[in-house]
Amino acid sequence: MQQSQITTSSKSDSLVEKGEAVQPFELFIQHFKDTLKKVFHDENDIDKMGITRGIPTEVLSKIMDCNPLSVAIPTEYGGRGGKVHESLELLSTASYESLALSLTLGINSALFLQPFAKYGQDCAKPEVFGRFLQKQNMGGLMITELGFGSDALNMQTSYKEDTDHFHLKGTKHWAGLTGQADYWLLSARKQTEQGGLQRDIDFFVCDNTQPEQKIVVEEYFENLGLYQIPYGRNNVDVKIPKVQKLIPQTTGVQLMLDLLHRSRLHFPGMGMGFVKRMLDEAITHCQARMIGGKSLFSYDQVQQHLARLQANFTVVSAFCKHSSGVAGIENDLTPLGLEANIIKTVTTDMMQDSSQTLLTLVGAKGYKLNHIAGRGTVDSRPFQIFEGSNDILYAQIGETLVKLMKNAKETGLYLYLQGHRLTENAANYLKELLSFEIDIQMPQRKLVELGRVMSRIVSMDLVLKMGDAGFRSDLIDNAVSMLRQEITTLTSHFSYQQSTLVVADYQVDSLWSDYVVKR
Repeated sequence: MQQSQITTSSKSDSLVEKGEAVQPFELFIQHFKDTLKKVFHDENDIDKMGITRGIPTEVLSKIMDCNPLSVAIPTEYGGRGGKVHESLELLSTASYESLALSLTLGINSALFLQPFAKYGQDCAKPEVFGRFLQKQNMGGLMITELGFGSDALNMQTSYKEDTDHFHLKGTKHWAGLTGQADYWLLSARKQTEQGGLQRDIDFFVCDNTQPEQKIVVEEYFENLGLYQIPYGRNNVDVKIPKVQKLIPQTTGVQLMLDLLHRSRLHFPGMGMGFVKRMLDEAITHCQARMIGGKSLFSYDQVQQHLARLQANFTVVSAFCKHSSGVAGIENDLTPLGLEANIIKTVTTDMMQDSSQTLLTLVGAKGYKLNHIAGRGTVDSRPFQIFEGSNDILYAQIGETLVKLMKNAKETGLYLYLQGHRLTENAANYLKELLSFEIDIQMPQRKLVELGRVMSRIVSMDLVLKMGDAGFRSDLIDNAVSMLRQEITTLTSHFSYQQSTLVVADYQVDSLWSDYVVKR
């Protein structure tokens, strides 16, 4: 059997230059910005590039020459040390120009490099990190399977253990960077002697450049939006050397939760630059566009739209600040499902809301894929779906809140939230809206609505905390006002009781033309 090229060299062997000082981040990120301007605007037209499949090789090569992924690699292996605020600013810088590029970097950092840095075996790290830094390698994550999208715990990809390797077999799909990544984190369940699968999940590093670890792409998907990222269906039949298995600190399921929660806490990085771009484009357009002898900017309804965009900017900024303090690999994020799910759902809702608002403001010309409004609307929509569909996550947020209240033996929403660490500041702003009782046995649709309410309350709390830290007060006041308006609407929906069900045989007695008086 041919072994992987992953070696057991010492940590120092993978340094780009031994003893080289880490470049100040301000210079690093400015060089990255300058490179994006050059490849997307000076040398190419990003509006045309954004509607073609894939990033041109020469463009991606120049971007990767900046070593953007070094932000997720520990310093002892030649990287910048995995500082969360650097990762978020890098993702934000990329998403201001290209949401697909930002997601590409996010996949590499949050779904491969960070979990590998935390759980990978030390003897495997120098080779892997060295190839990322010196050879522009990339990595991704394969969890999702046909028939088991949101039901990841029942995945059917299996593995058997042999003397010197693990043999994995299965089918994975919708993995970003399909056919492009050099490395993959593969999830699988161990096959028992009886032929069944163990409940726990394990993760393995697959080196796609090695013959016995080659994953076969059976189909490339014609994905709607994010054209520059390839997705598809993959046949997994690989032999993975034992040094490439991730080592969980407790169980594989907890490793997966830690991985996914950390990834969701990085969504604000991708959302930050994108929302700022939508805001900048909207302000520029509305100031220049003349309607009825005055600028679009002067109309009251337009100001309402722009204020909402600006509130989105402030909220996502607060999320970035919060994630910077909690999402490092030194922390176990397994218990932080509530805030991770809230930050992911609200960030992605605001991304889609921001692009839809820009599309409304620019009108017909925005309804083109080669316009930032049209492209942004299509590209931001999948963020509400992958890594947990927002409806599912809102239901989980609602379920978590109900469980916490039940354990605390408290049914009054305001009384509970005023003592919760994620809501204690915002609750006092919303006392009259939140002074009602929660039914512990509510239906699923109400759990989703409760999750939406809770997510906006936490968002307000984080905005208020950022204001206390010195963030610009008029932007804080704007965001708090917009969130209060949204919470008011959501709580009114929540109090309205309805249990309508779909009529499966609706075709019977429902043809409108049967009820027209024919003459």
